[in-house]
Amino acid sequence: MNNQIYNILLADDDSDDCSFFEEALDELSLATTLVTVNDGVQLMDFLTDTSHESLPDLLFLDLNMPKKNGSECLAEIKQIETLKNFPIIIFSTSLDTEIVDVMYQKGATYYIRKPGDYSKLKSVIQNALLTASKNDFKQPDRSEFIIQP
Repeated sequence: MNNQIYNILLADDDSDDCSFFEEALDELSLATTLVTVNDGVQLMDFLTDTSHESLPDLLFLDLNMPKKNGSECLAEIKQIETLKNFPIIIFSTSLDTEIVDVMYQKGATYYIRKPGDYSKLKSVIQNALLTASKNDFKQPDRSEFIIQP
C-alpha cells in the first residue's frame, strides 16, 4: 500500500475540468490534498509566494490559460533557481507531437492528454501520481513522457 500523501497544485482555467479533477482525486485510493489556481498569473504568484511552508509535490499544468499560458509558466518556472526542479505534469486537451516535444524540451516531467471519459481521468491521474513518485518526480526518457489512462 502506498502511504504517501500527494500535495497537488492544479493550474487550469476551466472550472468543470477542475471539479472533475477534484472528484477523481477524491475517489482514488491515494491520500491527496489539492490547491487550484485559475490562470498563469495566479500560478506564478502562488509558486513565488514565500509565505508557504512548502511547495506542493507536483503541479498539473493546463497549457491553454488566460493571462499567461502553461508554456510561458513552464519556461518561467524553470528559470527560477528554487523552482527549476519542481515536477510539472502538463495536463492538456492537445496531444500534438510538436507541442509534446516542446514541453519535454522545456523540462516538463510528464505529459497527459485530458481524457473525455471520467473513469479514464481517474486512471490517468492515479497513473501519473504513481509513475511520477516511482520515478522520484524526475523527467523520464522521451519515450515514457506521455502517461496514458
